[in-house]
Amino acid sequence: MPSKKAKAKDGHAQTLTLIRGLPGSGKSTLAKNLSKATGATHLEADMFMVDRQGFYEFDPRRLKDTHAKCETQCRKALEDGKNTIISNTFTRLWEMQAYIDMAEELGIALQIVECHGNFHNIHQVPDETIEAMRDRWQELPAQYR
Repeated sequence: MPSKKAKAKDGHAQTLTLIRGLPGSGKSTLAKNLSKATGATHLEADMFMVDRQGFYEFDPRRLKDTHAKCETQCRKALEDGKNTIISNTFTRLWEMQAYIDMAEELGIALQIVECHGNFHNIHQVPDETIEAMRDRWQELPAQYR
């Protein structure tokens, strides 16, 4: 028997949307536009790398912590009945697994969107870093396409 899907506060089926892509692919722009249009909560790990003055400051030593904060805030939003959009690079499948498990555990519909645009990346990620990310990119399994 299929599990009953959670409902968002507006009465529609609740969703968790994961948006993945390389830096400069359009992930954040798409997520912001979807959030504005639908009222969904938008989160990304980069939001937790902003200092008190509002400036983005990448620190690789904080990556684990920023992703944990993103996951925690995602769970809170979902448990509050909010549709939620997470935009992160998610180059490897295991990087999405906590969110996939969360959606399954909470009975929330999951959708995964890939961005493949080639725009200016707002965090000045070096080309060689983007190339390394491209090299480790894993394709989505058929069940998530």
